[in-house]
Order: sequence, then structure tokens, then C-alpha cells
Amino acid sequence: VGPAGVLRLAGVLSLAGVLAGDSGVQPAGPPLPLDLGRTVSPGGDALSHGRGLDCREVRKRNSSEWCRFIRSNPDCQLEGGFLDYLEGVFCVFPPRLLPLAVTLYALWLLYLFIILGVTAEKFFCPNLSAISTNLKLSHNVAVFSLTSSLHGVTFLAFGNGAPDVFSAVVAFSDPRTAGLAIGAVFGAGVFVTTVVAGGIALVKPFTAASRPFLRDVIFYMVAVFLTFMVLYFGRITLGEALGYLGLYVFYVFTVVLCTWIHRRQRREGLAPPGPWEPEMPTDAEEQESSGTNSGDYGEEYRPLLPSQETSLHILTTALSPLDYRKWRRKPWYWRLFKVFRMPVELVLLLTVPVVDPDKDDLNWKRPLNCLHILTSPLLCILTLKSGTYGLYQIQGVFPVWGLVTLVGSVLAIITFITTSNEEPPKYHCVFAFLGFLASAMWINAAATELVNILRTLGIIFQLSNTVLGLTLLAWGNSVGGKGPAAHPSATPGTPILLASPQVSPSLSADTFSDLTMARQGYPRMAFSACFGGIIFNILVGVGLGCLLQMTSSQPLVKLEPDSLLVWILAGALGLSLVFSFVSVPAQCFQLGKAYGVCLILYYLAFLCVALLTEFRVIRLSAL
Repeated sequence: VGPAGVLRLAGVLSLAGVLAGDSGVQPAGPPLPLDLGRTVSPGGDALSHGRGLDCREVRKRNSSEWCRFIRSNPDCQLEGGFLDYLEGVFCVFPPRLLPLAVTLYALWLLYLFIILGVTAEKFFCPNLSAISTNLKLSHNVAVFSLTSSLHGVTFLAFGNGAPDVFSAVVAFSDPRTAGLAIGAVFGAGVFVTTVVAGGIALVKPFTAASRPFLRDVIFYMVAVFLTFMVLYFGRITLGEALGYLGLYVFYVFTVVLCTWIHRRQRREGLAPPGPWEPEMPTDAEEQESSGTNSGDYGEEYRPLLPSQETSLHILTTALSPLDYRKWRRKPWYWRLFKVFRMPVELVLLLTVPVVDPDKDDLNWKRPLNCLHILTSPLLCILTLKSGTYGLYQIQGVFPVWGLVTLVGSVLAIITFITTSNEEPPKYHCVFAFLGFLASAMWINAAATELVNILRTLGIIFQLSNTVLGLTLLAWGNSVGGKGPAAHPSATPGTPILLASPQVSPSLSADTFSDLTMARQGYPRMAFSACFGGIIFNILVGVGLGCLLQMTSSQPLVKLEPDSLLVWILAGALGLSLVFSFVSVPAQCFQLGKAYGVCLILYYLAFLCVALLTEFRVIRLSAL
């Protein structure tokens, strides 16, 4: 097994360990079905597979009974998380202040999306890039064209899709929220392949990259068809879950092979650059971008004489999430958004180390990194299973968090004594793995809270998990925040997620970055991101999410799509892919405003049908 496989296995095992703590081990007996809709008994009471009354029934009762119903009904107990949102809205807030509670929950929901985005952009993706660099995956010049593609479809895809995949895995961990996962995976697919792709065509008409487009659409259609069949048969076996992951491995192999063949043909002069390739910037453009993209004008502010900074000054500077020179140049709306992000960034800076291979000192901050030796393990143990393990008393006397604090303090002191401020230690790469684990724990904790608050809002407004997944969760994970507008430098013939890590380690296939790329004159690369990035989300999100719910005695997960909305969602995604697969080659890959308008109108029609189905305006016989 190569180094990439070892790291990918380590990431999956750490993710499994995190989520196993939140979801617990399923008891022996028949596998618990993952309900993707609402089941209503003949008498009118909604059932939840042996869990008593459906928690949504609380709104049908008198307001004086809300709190007692929530506390006595097993279906109203949230799995994992630090806050009990249901008890808060129905027991803490009086009924007349329900609108205030909903408003506060909505604001907290938006902030959770910010937390997910900041963690993935500033901490998770850079540490993944540093890990791949330390494993020599992208700096071997002889095989750069091959390894950069492998880096993109593994490390960059994992980093960019981390919020989506973690949300899906957390949602699959509870049968009552499985509909959120299906709704989010399919809903984000429909949104990105219609609204985002159509918006790119409207902003700047272009010629699509034909071979990467056809490859990605075919793989995505296969993934959607597999998911449709799983829903049709109502269960997913161990082999099928592994098949999802195996299909993504085959996709990675296909991308690497195609890139290698294309590079070889280019060297032999058999395949000159054509309109099917994503555009590449010139050397002058790359130098200009690399010179102005940093935005800190370090040479201008560098002192003439070198000076040694004190540890206290290094610590305060490293903990500052604000660049005052950049603050003065930015518009007011950027400053307002930065104010909301600063508390999150400050806490993350305190708990998550970041290794930057592009800096001379590898981002070595001796006092802060020594502090990370204490705070990062403490964060991991306190977020694992919502702090249950961290508060556990060893022999009923000493808490686990106390032991971690003691050991971490000793290691931090030893590291501080044996290192210097000017030069990073030889084992500095270990901090990249520590930062990867700590940022993964942050993302998992935020995803757990996100799923719980979405379920609470669904109970308040009497909405199914599927419609919440295809709207709020899909929009939140797709609209933006997972990374800045990507630098337009990528490996030819590959999607934007396959870009070189040396240029942009935090590329993302979200709406804002893709539209910004299109406005900057790189619409083909933005369009490739729409179809290349979401393949990882559906294959790894569904495959890994269901795989983690299986045990040796129960290698099966049942899926019960009782709602018609699930089938409408799956059909809409399949039709949108078929439409693009047929219409784009029919236009000789020349995509203009007419194509963009058709896609956006298609999404609006789909959204209307989905909402009308949710509110029972459209009713059909059970499938």
C-alpha cells in the first residue's frame, strides 16, 4: 500500500473513530431502517419504527403539553451534540416566544455553516496539503503531472468535501436524520449542476472541456443510478457500500490515467492543446497572480535589519486573526463578514496547528505550537462523543481530560525547552497530522450540531428531513464559504479540484468561487468543478456513511424512502445530468446564455414540484 493509501486509510479510521463515538454500536437484532420520509399510521399518529410517537406530533398538542411530550418521547431525544435544541425551544422558551427561538436557531445555523467553511478552508485543507507534501506526493518533478492529479482527487477532494461528507455521515448515524443525508447529497447535486453551471454559462459563455466533462458526467450518472437502485431495493449491503468507495477509487485511477496519457501525447506532439482543455494562464499571469494574490506586501514592510522577536510577540501575532493592512483595503461587506468570522478563527488558531510548506519557516510558531500540544489533544478528547470520554473518571477518581492536560503540559514544556523560535524542529511535520485530526474533530462537532438543529427546525415547521436536506443543508454546503476563489492554475484536462496544491490548496466547487472564476475569464475550469467535485461527495458520503453504521453481526443498512419526495429528488438529478450529457455535445460544447437559462428554469421547476409535494399539494399513489 502506497503512502497515499496509508493516509487515506488513516483519515477514514480517524473519521470512523470520531463517528463511532457519536453514533454508538447498534444492538444485536434486525438492522434498524433508515427512514427517509414520514410514516403515518392509519389512526393518524406518525410512527417511527418502534420509537413511539413521531416527535413532529408535538405541534399538534396544546402548548402546555409541549415540554412533557418532548421529555417523555424517545423519538425526541437528539443523538450526540452539546445542546438539546428541542428542549430549548419547547421547554426553555415560553410558547409566545417561539418566533424568537426560531430566529436564534436560524442565526446559529448560519454560523455553523461559517464554522464549517472556515475550518475546512483555513485549517483542514492546508494541513492535508502539508501531509501530502511530506509524503512526497506532489514535488517529484519527474512524475508531477501524475501525482498532482492523484493529490487533487484524494487530498483536495477530501478537504473540499469534508463539510458535506461529515454532514452526510453524521446524518446517516441516526435513522431519524437519514433523510437529511439523501436530501443533501441529491439536493446539492441538482443545485450545483443546474444553478451553478447555468450561472457560469450566463456570466461568460464558453467552450466546455469535452473529455473531462464527459468523463465526470458518466461517473456521476453511474453513482446516481447506484443510489437509485439502493433506494428502490430499500437496503444497502456491505458489498454495495464498499462498491461506492471502490467506484471512487476507479474514478481516481481513470483521472490519473487520462492525465498521464494526455501529458505523454503532448510531449510527443500528438495532442496539441485544443478547445476541450481547461484554459491555462500564461507565465506572466501566474507571476502576476502569485505576486498580488498574497495581498500582504511583505517585502514593503520587511525591516532593513533582522531582529529577533520575543516569544510573547510571536504568540500574540500568531493568534491575531486580522491582517490590518488587508482590513484597510477591503470593502465594508468584507469587513462585516470578517467580524463574524474572527471569534471562530481565534478559537481555531488556539486549538489547531497549521503547517505551511510554502513558507520558509513552515509556519513554525514556537510558543503557539507548544500550546497546541496541550489544546489539540484536549479538544479531541472533549469533542469525542460530545465530551463523554473526556469527562470519564479513571477508577472513579481522575478524569480523562485531567490526564490529557497533564501529559500535554509536560510535552509542551519539553518541546519549548528543546526548540528555538527561528528554526522548526525536524519533527514539525507531526503538527500537520495533529492539525488534521483536530480540524476533523471540529468539523465533526459542527456537523453534528448542524444535523440536530435542522431536525429541530423540521419538527417545529412540520417538514420532512428530505426537504430540509435538499434546501437548507444543500444550499449551505453549496453556496460558498469553503474556500476563496480558486487560482486559475490547474492540471490540463482535469477538474478544478485537481489543481496543483502548490498554487491553491483550498479550491472548492461552491457557487461564489465558481462564479468568481468565470468572471475572471476561466469559465471552463469553473464548469468542470460543478461535475468533478460532487462525485466525491455522493460516493464517499453515501458509501462511508452507510459503512460506518454496519457491524460484523449486521452487515446491512435498510433504507425506506416512504416519501414521494425522495423519488422526485433522485429523478430530478438524473434528468438534469441526462439533459447536460445530451445537450452539451449537441451544441459542440459551445455553452451560452440559452443553456444557462434552461438549467436555472429547470431548477426552479424542480423546487416548486418538491415543495408542492412536501406540502401534499401533489399526491400520487405509493410507489
